[in-house]
Amino acid sequence: MQEFGINDHKIIERWERIYLEEGPEGLSVERRGRGSTGRPKKLPKEVEEDLLAEVQRLRAENDYLKNLQAFVLEDERRQRRKRR
Repeated sequence: MQEFGINDHKIIERWERIYLEEGPEGLSVERRGRGSTGRPKKLPKEVEEDLLAEVQRLRAENDYLKNLQAFVLEDERRQRRKRR
């Protein structure tokens, strides 16, 4: 610790544990940063297909509602013009 200027004994304990569990190669692995959240990397095929289908349905619904809103606004504008 004195030779390398390390003031925290916990770091040395961590390095010792890694060395004993994984050997010298374990010390060369980069361990900084946050660990994995533990969630699976890939969703099951069925879930992925269901989610894609839902996204497509929601996009279609969103497009429909946008067109409906534009139609209603245009209709209201025409009604106002007729009243004048």
